[in-house]
Amino acid sequence: MDEAGIEKTWDNQQQFREEIRRREGKDFVIKRVIKNVRDLINAGQNKIVLDGLYTLSEYKFLKHEFPGQVVVIAIVTPKHLRYQRMVKRIERPMQRHEVDQRDWSEIENLEKGGPIAIADYFVINDGNLDQLYQKIDAVTHDAHFCKSPEQC
Repeated sequence: MDEAGIEKTWDNQQQFREEIRRREGKDFVIKRVIKNVRDLINAGQNKIVLDGLYTLSEYKFLKHEFPGQVVVIAIVTPKHLRYQRMVKRIERPMQRHEVDQRDWSEIENLEKGGPIAIADYFVINDGNLDQLYQKIDAVTHDAHFCKSPEQC
């Protein structure tokens, strides 16, 4: 968006995401990231975190490229808390109806619901940041990503 000189508003970002996925496919982001993942693996990394799995196509691509090695953790927030947090955001705050509009758009146009629905683990983000980090540490330990929560 920066290169194209497009202002970063919710509407512009939504249109940009949907248009680029229409042109390049719903798995275009992961196809661009996969080279970096392979470089990390070749450098000896065997535990890699990717943030922002958006589409079911991306999920399927990862599962195909790394069979038996992908663990998906969905971080979800109760809707009433999402509404409260979104309206208070400094960057791109949203009203309740805008949150609902975005959610439906991401489910219908970006396949975002699929990876969440079939995630291996769920973290409920209903507290403060320290509580969220503790929950993530516990899940990554349970998923054998870390030897202990203190090492995450």
